[in-house]
Amino acid sequence: MGMRWRYLWAGLIVPLGACAQTPPPVPASSVPSAVVVESECRTASAQIAFDFEGASPSACAIRGQHKFDVLVTPEHVPPINPSPWYGFRYESAGDAPVTVTLRYLGGTHRYAPKWSDGNAVSELPVEVSEDGKTALLRLPPGKGQVTAQELITIADHSADLLRWGAASGAPPFTLGVSHDRRLIEAVRLGRTDAPRLVVLLGRQHPPEVTGAIAMRAFVDELVATLARDPQAFADHQFLIVPLLNPDGAARGHWRANRGGVDLNRDWGEFTQPETRAVKAWLDALPASVRPVAMIDFHSTSRSLFYVQGDEEASAAQQRFRAAWLAGKENALSGYPFTIEPRNANPGSGTAKNWFHATYAVPAYTYEVADTADRAATRGAAGHFAASLPAALETLKD
Repeated sequence: MGMRWRYLWAGLIVPLGACAQTPPPVPASSVPSAVVVESECRTASAQIAFDFEGASPSACAIRGQHKFDVLVTPEHVPPINPSPWYGFRYESAGDAPVTVTLRYLGGTHRYAPKWSDGNAVSELPVEVSEDGKTALLRLPPGKGQVTAQELITIADHSADLLRWGAASGAPPFTLGVSHDRRLIEAVRLGRTDAPRLVVLLGRQHPPEVTGAIAMRAFVDELVATLARDPQAFADHQFLIVPLLNPDGAARGHWRANRGGVDLNRDWGEFTQPETRAVKAWLDALPASVRPVAMIDFHSTSRSLFYVQGDEEASAAQQRFRAAWLAGKENALSGYPFTIEPRNANPGSGTAKNWFHATYAVPAYTYEVADTADRAATRGAAGHFAASLPAALETLKD
């Protein structure tokens, strides 16, 4: 099961202002009255463990034969826009259900739990405290896996890249490697000498799974469009990076990479290997190829697009926004969204702001609601991809 961690819950104080990492574990022997918790919990009748890719680096405490607490903590503090991810598996004997209480440190309950038996995925009922600091789960007897959202693994993303590559004739390639030496993989659709480049980024923030679902459907439609009509994007090519933060996804991070940095605050500084890999690839492009648009897929509380405001968007960029998004806010079945034309997080190093400032192109953050209907999300993403060729035409001089 790996290393067994010990934390103190009683009297735990986290310095929210200065520390970039979670505090080190405190030896239990230093405070005899403390509650000691472990990274796996086992009784004669049940166990829970955190031993698979995407499981959170949580600690647990035994409260009864079938009753456990799980401490859900961020990988660094303070988290920006907390995304309290959790993931664990459990096994139990007999017919008694397993009860797990999630206890949040540095955030509150955000994601409705998803239960899986390795095949089907279903949403579990949950009882959330008034302050959002705890959430009670009652799990069915037997065994299963519980995650904050559907688990999309590194292998799943690699399979998508291989599928897109096989359908388009463009094999996936490696942009770089992460701190943990995981590959940062991409695929390049369209002619490599096409002069106009569209960049698609995904999963800078590991828990934002609905954004990943949208991106998969979006690229599926792009590939299908190219298969139907190779001239649909005649003078455009696409750089597609579906998993920019593989370490964070593998480790069950809330937001940061292995270096403890929010990648969507690193554009411009480029202190991390993941963002540097994309920048290096862009810098190596021939002078005849230039970016014309960037779309960065994320998740939040509601579905929206962060776009450039009228004061910073050129006339061509405003035409693009009007052609691609305007008037569709309530037109797509099951997928209402809003358009937020403003300079969100100015000076903060987001991909949106960096691409716009560097290349003077429309650079959008495509946000999908955590609770968005999955089928509607895929349908809307397919529509946005299908309507992209016409919108891109409005950017031509």
